[in-house]
Amino acid sequence: MIEYDAVIFDNDGVIVEPSDRGVLVEAVADAFAAFDVTVEREQAAQSVKEGVVPRDLLDEYGLDPEVFWHRRELTASLAQQVHTREGGKPVYDDVTALETLDVPLGLVSNNQHATVEFLLAYHGIGYFDTVYGRQPTLAGAARRKPEPHYIEQALFDLDATEALYVGDSEKDIVAAQRAGVDSVFLRRDHVTDTTLSVEPTAEVPDLWALVDRLEKSSESG
Repeated sequence: MIEYDAVIFDNDGVIVEPSDRGVLVEAVADAFAAFDVTVEREQAAQSVKEGVVPRDLLDEYGLDPEVFWHRRELTASLAQQVHTREGGKPVYDDVTALETLDVPLGLVSNNQHATVEFLLAYHGIGYFDTVYGRQPTLAGAARRKPEPHYIEQALFDLDATEALYVGDSEKDIVAAQRAGVDSVFLRRDHVTDTTLSVEPTAEVPDLWALVDRLEKSSESG
């Protein structure tokens, strides 16, 4: 690994624990209910899994996709905030390792920007110089990773030319490659058995190991 002028992190599964799938499924069902539409749990779960607007259902009930998506994003964000206040989505213990990094730090998440801002404020996490989550629009959804849009925005903000992106999914690695930056796959417990079809620049088990590699790279440079 080379010496980097910025390090950018994913949020869910890297900084805080992943969102509870059940909370998100219920949020989708609640979003439909706001338009007096009842959906099967399986349909709501499929929408969460695919992360897209269920066009067939929207067409069936005559719902505007943009209006529905905005409601879905708001409902999902508020549901995660409630879940967090009830003890969900805690911060990983090794996040304190970031205190030792002497480069600008950013955060880019596929979660809603409002959710990310809430999580950072609620947990008192202040390490990041720039933060991006998805905007609550169809255009914002289309710019999620593996698209590099939000990573590129963070790179611009940090004025970085040799950056590193740290994530816990294949989408993170692909997005980093598309943005032209190196990547680290963080193999936490929830992705122990994940097999990647793309090759990250490096792989680490936790953030302490990441910081150790970065510091050694800096010393050797």
